[in-house]
Amino acid sequence: MNNSTKTDQLQNPLLQAWNTPYGLPPFDRVAPHHFVPAFTHTLEEHLTELDAIAHSRAVPEFANTVRAFDFCGRQLNRISLLFSNLTASETSPELQTIQLEMAPRLAAHENAIYMNAGLFQRMDSLHKKRASLGLAPDEFRLLERIHLDFVRAGARLQDQQRQRYGEIMTELARLCTQFSQNVLAEEATFILPLTSDSDFAGLPVFLRAAAANAATQRGLPDGNHVITLSPSLAEPFLTFSARRDLRETIWRARVARGAHEGAHDNRPIIGQIMALRQEQAALHGFASYAEYELVDRMAGTPSAVLDLLHKAWEPAKAFADKDRQALTEMAVALAEPTPIAAWDWRYLAQKVRAQRFELDDAELKPYFSLSNMLAAMFDCAQRLFGLQFVEQSGVPLHHPDARLWEVRDRNDTVIGLFIGDNFARPTKRSGAWMSVFRSQSGHNGGVLPIVINNNNFAKADTTLLSFDDVRTLFHEFGHGLHGLLSKVRFERLAGTQVLRDFVELPSQIFENWAMEPQVLLKHARHCRTGEPLPQTLLEKLKRSRQFDQAWATVQYTGPALIDMALHALPNGTPVDLAAFEAEQCEKLGIPRDIGERHYLPHFQHLFASAGYAAGYYVYMWAEVLEADGFAAFTEAGDPFDTATAQRLLQYIYSAGNTQDPAAAYRAFRGRDPRVEPMLQKRGLLTPA
Repeated sequence: MNNSTKTDQLQNPLLQAWNTPYGLPPFDRVAPHHFVPAFTHTLEEHLTELDAIAHSRAVPEFANTVRAFDFCGRQLNRISLLFSNLTASETSPELQTIQLEMAPRLAAHENAIYMNAGLFQRMDSLHKKRASLGLAPDEFRLLERIHLDFVRAGARLQDQQRQRYGEIMTELARLCTQFSQNVLAEEATFILPLTSDSDFAGLPVFLRAAAANAATQRGLPDGNHVITLSPSLAEPFLTFSARRDLRETIWRARVARGAHEGAHDNRPIIGQIMALRQEQAALHGFASYAEYELVDRMAGTPSAVLDLLHKAWEPAKAFADKDRQALTEMAVALAEPTPIAAWDWRYLAQKVRAQRFELDDAELKPYFSLSNMLAAMFDCAQRLFGLQFVEQSGVPLHHPDARLWEVRDRNDTVIGLFIGDNFARPTKRSGAWMSVFRSQSGHNGGVLPIVINNNNFAKADTTLLSFDDVRTLFHEFGHGLHGLLSKVRFERLAGTQVLRDFVELPSQIFENWAMEPQVLLKHARHCRTGEPLPQTLLEKLKRSRQFDQAWATVQYTGPALIDMALHALPNGTPVDLAAFEAEQCEKLGIPRDIGERHYLPHFQHLFASAGYAAGYYVYMWAEVLEADGFAAFTEAGDPFDTATAQRLLQYIYSAGNTQDPAAAYRAFRGRDPRVEPMLQKRGLLTPA
């Protein structure tokens, strides 16, 4: 190492000790140009640590091999987590350029880890005799999970296959990064200006305020209003706008993301991704990519996934037919064109809902301010798990809109940090997600987690949420609690690092408390008067809970079925994306006036990474678990029942991946889950 390199390292805040409050990243000192040299240094450092394990002359033992593997690479990991969070939450052209450069390098590094023959030999030798090693249950689980990580990453491949596998993973990383950046580019550049009085027809005050704020964010002068493709603007616009032509414009723009010819066209990228995934599966000896992915899921096989999805699919279409009749009658009454189209459904459904239940979203929304709903979710966490959230000010974060809380347990001990970043902006990807800047690990305090929740609510002087937004807020907070309440020794088993169709259980079950009357009556207060949500409105909200669930089920289940069909294609099958999606829509009978929640060219769950590839079904799989699981509180007669909450904490929220998820659920519930509560919750059970 020359003197210049040493000087660069000493001056790089990423490579210095993070002497910041709570060990947070030094957000105020980090610039994009710091990342590449920091990655270069820590990648080399990590390989050196791994080589020391692989070439050790000591007989392989749990401590010197498995535990050592789990512990090494921490400096690289903290930089990687910071970088991935910034590129998702507050990106820039400079960061995007670095992201495209680093994606294949980081993939090649991961390949070098799992293709390290000496390292795998030591891990494999321990795995073969694991039953006789006298390991504690969490040690046994760690060995099994790390060994499976190696196998699934190609550690058993030989010679040219190993080389080709590395090339595949490197290219996939580049393509998935480009896919994600293309979607962000299309979302960030589209605006629908609202200029004339007629453009505002039907729009409630809160939506006009959000449209004004969106214009300000995009540098337009005061007095301008725009609708963007952010769900927090686009979905309420589709719900309330009386301008059918403008609704169609927004709907078509959302559908067409990633499907425009030119620099941001994701269609050829998906074809390349699918070819590489099929080749990846073939190298592992599987007939399709879906079979490869589902080996490490609770579902196990594509047939088990399809069995679950079809239990909801056909009933949902049948119930949607009945709803369509009511919407068509409303369209006729309003002199709207028939047959109705996909850009009419939300608008007409809101009209029917207001008529049938005397409930108008515009009347309801003033009771759901963001500040009050944050207080509600914190209150639920306190009543269930004894947590306190103490806000901290003056600590630099990645964006001025982000907020920081200390998380304290019943003993007033800090157990983690929680960051909330709730507003949409052009530099942030759409959707809602939880992530970490640091994972929990270790006993007796150990390493405290730093968890972040990202939402994309439309910012206003007083940000008001729809009830769907409230559920999203609680959903992501459920993920956040999964990370914050983790209490395990090993980082690989911490928090949300569980099987993909189990990871949504902690998030989806927490949504239930958003609907609890005692929570709403306490926290849902009018944004101007402070009056609590009237009991009459609460009753209307409860009665309308299953309204239009058929539409929501079709919107979700269609893409889940298409995802499985796409990834279940036999290896070597070329994909004509447009033709495939059209064929599947026809085969499944996806109603044209409902459509899909996600179309393939912008389906980031599938193509921004492999995380949910052949896995979009997991939300319904987890919904079976959460609907059945929340019924335990109902059976106990109290949504905050102490004993039930303690089991939920012990076996679901704090256990991480220390045991098989099916066994964890049985320990919590006392039996295997039943599908009927999920179907009943969605209103899809036909009365006997």
